[in-house]
Amino acid sequence: MSAQPVLVACAHGTRNPTGRRLIGELALGARALRPGLRTTAAFVDVQPPTVVDVVAGLAGSRTPTVVVPLLLSGGYHVHVDIAGAVAAHPGAVAARPLGPDPRLAAVLTARLLAAGADPTDTRTAVVLAAAGSSDARSVADVEHTAQMLQADWAGPVTTGYGSAAKPTVPDAVAAARAAGAQRVVVAAYLLAPGHFHDKLQGAGADCVTAPLLPDERIAAVLLDRYDAALG
Repeated sequence: MSAQPVLVACAHGTRNPTGRRLIGELALGARALRPGLRTTAAFVDVQPPTVVDVVAGLAGSRTPTVVVPLLLSGGYHVHVDIAGAVAAHPGAVAARPLGPDPRLAAVLTARLLAAGADPTDTRTAVVLAAAGSSDARSVADVEHTAQMLQADWAGPVTTGYGSAAKPTVPDAVAAARAAGAQRVVVAAYLLAPGHFHDKLQGAGADCVTAPLLPDERIAAVLLDRYDAALG
């Protein structure tokens, strides 16, 4: 058996080629920070290989495995898909998702600054836009991230969702304007470009930030999740 478990970087999956490249580079970044670490990719939707197949294959070769969700909150994919994939294999464990984490909030702030948002302007509202989930634990994780982001911003920080949770991003943008904001900026709480990021362009905000990747801090979070799962 391998002395060091394989890190299975499990992403949602996307058809966007740039999104696929950035997710792949995230795992490579973790290996650069931890020479000798073996990593492989898996997905819960859209693209193969599935996390079920990857974990089963590694278990078949008696290889210990840590599945790290490349997801920003804990919803169905974490608590059902990934948990189910490791449940049948004693040598496999699941780590917690990347978010919430103060380093992700710091990346969000960097993206907002790059988009020209002024953190000292009380009339600039930020809508933290997440993909969305019907799982209350996922919504709570996004709200926690919004609270961390609020610490850096004089104007209000609220949340909006792409699907399954309320309010929608367009509704959150409209609510911010109705509350008196002169400028509304959507902070894309997404790892990489794809379907949800494309939808944000039509949400009615003054601008939309780039996704979180690429940023070396996220690879460090990934490794911390791997280490904690082994701890």
